Amino acid sequence: MKLEHVNITVSDAKASAEALMDIFDWHIRWEGASMDEGYTVHVGDRESYLALYSPAKALGQASEKYTEQGALNHVGVVVNDLKAVEAKVLAAGFKPHSHYDYEPGERFYFDGPDGVEYEVVSYA
Repeated sequence: MKLEHVNITVSDAKASAEALMDIFDWHIRWEGASMDEGYTVHVGDRESYLALYSPAKALGQASEKYTEQGALNHVGVVVNDLKAVEAKVLAAGFKPHSHYDYEPGERFYFDGPDGVEYEVVSYA
């Protein structure tokens, strides 16, 4: 078995997808109208993707990470070149934080579009 996708509600699915494509060299797998007059963009690679959903109505505040049952804490992405991806994160206007180098790999985090936290890890 493998994880195919995670669905995340965002304010602007197209803008979030563009930022993530620039950072992770992903591509749009599908996009179009979706439930309740919303819009969804599937962005990722051949194996897995994020389904970014933007509803037609205004969004409420997300629940507090790490303290609320069912909250999305972060999305982990494995990369080959950690330094190159960190440069892309900075170029996109996001601030890397929480750098760690421990077994089994080196990693950092950043808060991306809509405050969704991403863990970027390299096992190289």
